Amino acid sequence: MPEPLISARGVTRRFGDFTAVDDVSLEVAPGEIVGLLGANGAGKTTLIRMILGLLIPTEGDLSLFGEAPSRETRARLGYVSQGLGLWDDLTVTENLAFVDGAFGSAATPVPDSLRDAGDSLVVGIGLGGQRQLAFAAALGHKPELLVLDEPTSGVDPLARARLWDTVRDQADAGVGALVTTHYMQEAERCDRLMLMSRGVAVAQGTVADIVGDTTATEVRTPHWQQAFTALNDANILVALAGTHVRAVDATEDEVRAALIEAGVTADLVPMQATLDEAMVARERATV
Repeated sequence: MPEPLISARGVTRRFGDFTAVDDVSLEVAPGEIVGLLGANGAGKTTLIRMILGLLIPTEGDLSLFGEAPSRETRARLGYVSQGLGLWDDLTVTENLAFVDGAFGSAATPVPDSLRDAGDSLVVGIGLGGQRQLAFAAALGHKPELLVLDEPTSGVDPLARARLWDTVRDQADAGVGALVTTHYMQEAERCDRLMLMSRGVAVAQGTVADIVGDTTATEVRTPHWQQAFTALNDANILVALAGTHVRAVDATEDEVRAALIEAGVTADLVPMQATLDEAMVARERATV
């Protein structure tokens, strides 16, 4: 097995009395995409900042390309932050030239979709164009690892799909990738996932591993609003798929009893939970 590009073992980061990341272990190997999932405040960005060497772990061991994170190891990766890391008062071409100068790389071409905007200031090309530019800047020096913190946030579905095609192409060429996302369609394109909640890794593995044996019961009734309220009042995890109410991680008997108590008649259809539902159920179990 090749040496992991990222290796974190029992990593913890505290800020005073607050623990942002608590005893988290993670590896990313060449050629694989690892998705880092969790709600805002789960500790994802703090973990990434430790991986980059921007924060020192309070406890645990962390290596990047087999050594402690440093300026030298950071030069071997491509990073797209939530803020994109672009300069609004420079043009598209000037942004790429600046990054090329910083990494000593050959001139990075302007993406085809931005070719007519090469002389435009970044502030005026829109969020979708900025995302594409940030990807181009991150890939220009041919990194061995990509660290992408919500790289497609706020981008339309077609642009998201194209950016993810780029990530998969890089992985197929042997580049590792660590990606945070709130989109479940994107999470399902990862090779492995780690779910964080309140600074703790509550689940790791493939989509099938995360979903596991978590089930859902679809409640089919014209009185779906009353059904939703009844299940929620019974402290059953409940979700909506259109007007179909889905009770997650509860037995059919528990669901039926809650509906009978509220006077709601419905057909119950058991099925496997979705990734999103399984994640919420796992997070709820940690509270």
